[in-house]
Formats: sequence, structure tokens, C-alpha cells
Amino acid sequence: MLCERCHKEPATVYLNKTVDGKKQEIHLCSKCAMEVKGLYPQNDISFESFLSSLLDINKNIISKYDKKDVISCNKCGMTYEEFKKKGKFGCSECYKTFANLLSPVIKRVHGSNVHVGKIPKRTGGKIIVRRQIQSLENQLKEAVIKEEYEDAAKFRDAIRALKKEGGIC
Repeated sequence: MLCERCHKEPATVYLNKTVDGKKQEIHLCSKCAMEVKGLYPQNDISFESFLSSLLDINKNIISKYDKKDVISCNKCGMTYEEFKKKGKFGCSECYKTFANLLSPVIKRVHGSNVHVGKIPKRTGGKIIVRRQIQSLENQLKEAVIKEEYEDAAKFRDAIRALKKEGGIC
């Protein structure tokens, strides 16, 4: 797509503007975008500052650790404070190290901290039934561990009914 202003260079900047409820999209090359830059109000919201504000909800969790007990990754040495400033982890081990601090943030942003993904329309019913069965099986195991056998029997019966109904062996 070519720049809508000069019609010469390829558009690399896409501006979205909403005026009176109407969405307007403008496609510009980098040169025209620099010229037009002064026409639009600047947003000083970077990804790092956005992430940092989200991570500030964990202050109460972090405050229960002493200043001496700074949590850092065993593999790369990154601290949680460094992560807040940079906005990204140093290695894959950081996710495990900071899991208890990230869980509330992920839950707040996504509504859940368990990935469920999209369900295909054709086979979606079976996937939903399998997830329900898996959830009931987990509840059944917990009930047996807690020696709540009446609840365990209800979960067992519900699992059997779902398997029979869904045609799952």
C-alpha cells in the first residue's frame, strides 16, 4: 500500500483516529509521518510504562518479602525490579522464578491465568465435554484425597454421564 499523502513511498505508519465515533485510518510513509507528527497529540505511553503500571499491583505481594530477600532468577540473575523496568525476562527460568508474582497480573489482564484457546466450530462440542470431564476428574481426585466420598461419587456419576452423552470412552 502506498502512502496516502505523497503516493510515492510504501506506507509503513498506520494512524488510527476516532472523531465523533467514526474511525479513520491513515496510511503514511515514514517521511510523511515525521512531517505530520506535529498534527497529532503525543501519547507518552510506552509498553514498558504500561507493563510497569500493571506490575505495580504486586506491591503488596512484594512487600511481604524483606529488602534482604530480593527475588532473583537462579539462571540469569534478573530481579523482579529489573523485569519491571525492562518489560521482558532474561531467560525462560524467570517465568518459573516469578510465577507467584505474575499470576495476579496475568489474571487481571486476561481474566484468567489458564490458557484455553479457541475452540473449532465442528469439533468444539467434544473439546468442551473433554474439558468438563477433566475438571470433574480433578475434583474427584481432590474429594478422594479429602475423604469426601459422597462428593466423589457425584463427580464419578457426572463423569460417566458426560462420557455416555458425548460418546467418549
